[in-house]
Amino acid sequence: MKLYPLKFTPLFKYRIWGGEKLKTQLHKDYTEDCIGESWEISDVSGDETVVTRGALQGSTLKDLIKTYQGDFVGKKVYEAFGEDFPLLIKFIDAKTPLSVQVHPSNEIAKERHNSFGKNEMWYVMQADENAELIVGFDKEISKEAYKTHLENNTILDVMHHETVQSGDTFYIPTGRVHAIGAGVLLAEIQQTSDITYRIYDYDRVDSKTGKKRDLHNDLAIDVLDYKVHDTYKTAYKTAKNEAHTLVNSPYFKTNIIDVDVSINRDFTNLDSFVIYICVEGDVELQCNNSTYSINRGETILLPASINNVTLKSEGAKCIEVFM
Repeated sequence: MKLYPLKFTPLFKYRIWGGEKLKTQLHKDYTEDCIGESWEISDVSGDETVVTRGALQGSTLKDLIKTYQGDFVGKKVYEAFGEDFPLLIKFIDAKTPLSVQVHPSNEIAKERHNSFGKNEMWYVMQADENAELIVGFDKEISKEAYKTHLENNTILDVMHHETVQSGDTFYIPTGRVHAIGAGVLLAEIQQTSDITYRIYDYDRVDSKTGKKRDLHNDLAIDVLDYKVHDTYKTAYKTAKNEAHTLVNSPYFKTNIIDVDVSINRDFTNLDSFVIYICVEGDVELQCNNSTYSINRGETILLPASINNVTLKSEGAKCIEVFM
């Protein structure tokens, strides 16, 4: 069977901090309250997304990799990851702040959890006035001073708070403390992992359980990068109808494409699947004499065997993701 561009049925996740923007702004279809995450493309065990339509409807990522191997993910990707899909794509809506947290490296995650680490990036799609993110530390502190701040409930005082707006992008390597603040809607690209160490959770109680959520400070203490960095926000260029690099990491690469005409994308030499995430407007993707619509808040995956596509829009922004 000839592979074609694939959409997946999202998985909607209750979160103590979730809101309504996934429904009101991105038009996701669910009835539950406090949905904080829409998992768009996932190979996390127990949370696998499935193809929405076409001849491959109902297939998981593992099904597709088993059948098509390098034709689906790319030969080098298949050699590196086997039947595990390496990325997880989400939209996140924070009505109230997420916990302050950190993710372990590949090595530590493998040793402790038999999992990938969790390097990730955020692209802010919408932010309420004065909404902010926490990324990294503002003051360089020792492990001992960090413990004191935890005990004194003053840990937020030494963290870097940054007010954000649409288009702001942040790369979050493992070890970097971070949290999404209230009023932020964003797209997240990350390694396939659900390992998070919570450091601070505002002493709040989950209404579903009647309990506070667990903290993981014993696990986090040796994972954290305590250094202060000059900047945490990712600088990038944009130009109409051209692909410009957002994040170029060892774990994934992303471009931003601001399209208002028709542009061609040639992946002949890429040897990877490609994912498009529409973060603004809507775009048509033309491939093999078929047309696929991608609206704001939708994703589509191009198998590695697809070498050429055309993007067409009167005004849209897409994130292009590949290995």
